[in-house]
Amino acid sequence: MNKVKICLVGAGRAGEVHGDVYKFSIPDAEIVSIFDTDLNKAQNLAFKYNLDSSKAFIKFEDAIKNTDFDAVVITTPTFTHLQYTEIAAANNKHVFCEKPMSLTLEDCDKMIDACKKANVILQIGFMRRFDEGFKNGKQLLMEGEIGQPLIIKSVGRGPGLPGKWAYDIKNSNGMLAEVNSHDFDSIRWLADSEYKTIYAVAKNSKNPEIGREFPDFYDNATVLATMGNQVFGVIDSVCPCDYGYDARVEIVGTKGVIFIGYIKENTTITCTRNKGCVSPQVLSWKKRFHDAYIAEDRHFIECILNNKTPIVTGEDGKNAVKAVIAANESIKKGTTINL
Repeated sequence: MNKVKICLVGAGRAGEVHGDVYKFSIPDAEIVSIFDTDLNKAQNLAFKYNLDSSKAFIKFEDAIKNTDFDAVVITTPTFTHLQYTEIAAANNKHVFCEKPMSLTLEDCDKMIDACKKANVILQIGFMRRFDEGFKNGKQLLMEGEIGQPLIIKSVGRGPGLPGKWAYDIKNSNGMLAEVNSHDFDSIRWLADSEYKTIYAVAKNSKNPEIGREFPDFYDNATVLATMGNQVFGVIDSVCPCDYGYDARVEIVGTKGVIFIGYIKENTTITCTRNKGCVSPQVLSWKKRFHDAYIAEDRHFIECILNNKTPIVTGEDGKNAVKAVIAANESIKKGTTINL
């Protein structure tokens, strides 16, 4: 196999981010078809990637039947991930699935089992693990640079809400899943330990109109976790936060502290009497993690070409879902949940 042929499953924002990476940054990959239930979206991406409109499909089964490809990149709504993963695996296609992995632990197990049975790769889209700052922070922790970690605080704030389907917790597991799956994974990865207890609080402070239709919707939340090695984890969640995209981690250890991430877009600062000192902020997750998306997708291709296990597996995706479910249960019951 000289090139890995890709079918994009989903032609929305995340689908285009991955599509751009495969088209313009990874020579060993080739996009050959695009599936989306919105044919216009699929055709628009097909045009962008110089594909014939006949390579845009509104049924995933038609994409499989009419094009030859090796792998799928799934970026559709969470509640569809199991369905498309099982279809792909049954047809011997490798699977990259964006987070959140799925809605339930049972569905996660089905996805893992389907890919194992078909002997195909399953990689979950936790791109922070491929970001140079996060990788360096992890390395410093492993080297004991700040001693033993005590508290890991992860900030995950999104500038705008996802589609309406995500407002219903039954379809999405809420903003803690849609926005903060990365934070749950980052804390577990950096602490090198599993979640032991989770306590969470949440409220809807900015979107009363959504709350009238979806009473369980929340736009800001705080999570306090205790890991198996007694490290404390804290997640600070706001979506929409309006001011930009904010993804940062602070790790306090017995001998020091590590800061990962940034809110400034660049090092330029403008200073005037009227506005004071101003530096532009990061507005988009696509821009903040541009290089990480390239590294993540390149890793997926390398794993396929070299028959390697990805560094982010289905089990990692399942553990993040497990923590999100516990946090939502804590919000509902007002108590600490033991995992």
